[in-house]
Amino acid sequence: MLTQLSGLFYGWRMVAASAALRVLGSGLHSFGFTIFFLPLSQDLNLSRTATSFAFSLARAEGAIEGPIVGHILDRYGPRPVMLTAVLLMGVGYLILATVDSYAMFLVVYLGMISLAHSGGFMHAPMTLTNSWFIRQRARAITLSSASFSAGGVLIAPVLSAIVLTWGWRSGAVFSGVMFLLFGVPLCLTIRRSPESMGLLPDGDSPSATPAKPLKQEPAPRSLKDMEVTAGEAFRSFTFWTLVFGNAIRNMAYHGISTHFVPMMVWKGASQTQAAFLLSSFALLGLIATLGLGWFADRVNKPRLVSTILFIAAAGMLLPLFGNSMWVLWLFTALFTCVEATYAVGWAVVGDFFGRKHFAKIRGYMSFFYMWGGVAGPVIAGAIFDRWQTYEPLLWGLIGLFALAGVTFRMLSKKWEMLRA
Repeated sequence: MLTQLSGLFYGWRMVAASAALRVLGSGLHSFGFTIFFLPLSQDLNLSRTATSFAFSLARAEGAIEGPIVGHILDRYGPRPVMLTAVLLMGVGYLILATVDSYAMFLVVYLGMISLAHSGGFMHAPMTLTNSWFIRQRARAITLSSASFSAGGVLIAPVLSAIVLTWGWRSGAVFSGVMFLLFGVPLCLTIRRSPESMGLLPDGDSPSATPAKPLKQEPAPRSLKDMEVTAGEAFRSFTFWTLVFGNAIRNMAYHGISTHFVPMMVWKGASQTQAAFLLSSFALLGLIATLGLGWFADRVNKPRLVSTILFIAAAGMLLPLFGNSMWVLWLFTALFTCVEATYAVGWAVVGDFFGRKHFAKIRGYMSFFYMWGGVAGPVIAGAIFDRWQTYEPLLWGLIGLFALAGVTFRMLSKKWEMLRA
């Protein structure tokens, strides 16, 4: 068969395709927004609160569409969702380059770009990866998630150079062309699941009897293909604990990531230095995600996430008491570890709830937890506009990251029960 000619399990090809799409989405959009932040605000004469509000509305839009996209993904698969998203993002960025008012910016950004991003570049790749793996779930999700940081390393510096040299409108045109030129062919390679190609998850042989290796070598229950329905998940303590922990983490993470470049400038860095730190943030995030994600299949995943969030809380103290470049570098290094918690966190969801209804469960989770990401950037912008400093924000983030760490730690014993 074509799927086995090279000896490589086809699921890893799906991971590669979804990762490449996430490289585009993160480099041009997620990291791209913070690159556009200051020049777009200045060109359209917007306050930081107003600009942050657009990002927060996008997060709110993603939360609302989460359950809808989840049902579509479970019914039709990831490919049509990804293809539609790529087309909307590409055309949306081309139109964005022509806007000349805040109202038109909101229409294009919310009506096309952010509407497509959440479903096509966040939900769909995660659902696709979870569908192809069970035993190697954390590793596969980690590789897909690490591509988020890879976009910041590979594409964000190029976008930053274009914006600094020719302006944010040229950067928007570049983004639109890249989405259409590379995104569409990648989407056409997507296949829904191993079963759709006559294969089994993790590349297991269809002729093998799964019961024997499980009896001979006791394995964690999380390695079985669990089938928890959305309704069962919705009624569980685990679901709501994950929602609460993710919401707090999102509020803290997006409060900083959206304002990363402005915050570095506030601490005395130039815009060029801040852009370089942003690229370094992406590179370090890539390394942390790959390293910790690969390690996660061997340890208690909720406990690992908890430990990382406690480290992030301590890292918030650095910019409060120092402003030298080495302090900003160390702060960036510690903060990037938070990026790894997203991949491991979704592997935890897969461990608890399985593959069959993953997209719906993820969608309903997103509806609730993404409101933290809605509030974080607006609060951060309002704090700076009010006091012309990010210090109150940093003190608040210490408490938020610590609380998120405690929340994930609550699930560690329940996760251990899956290994019984």
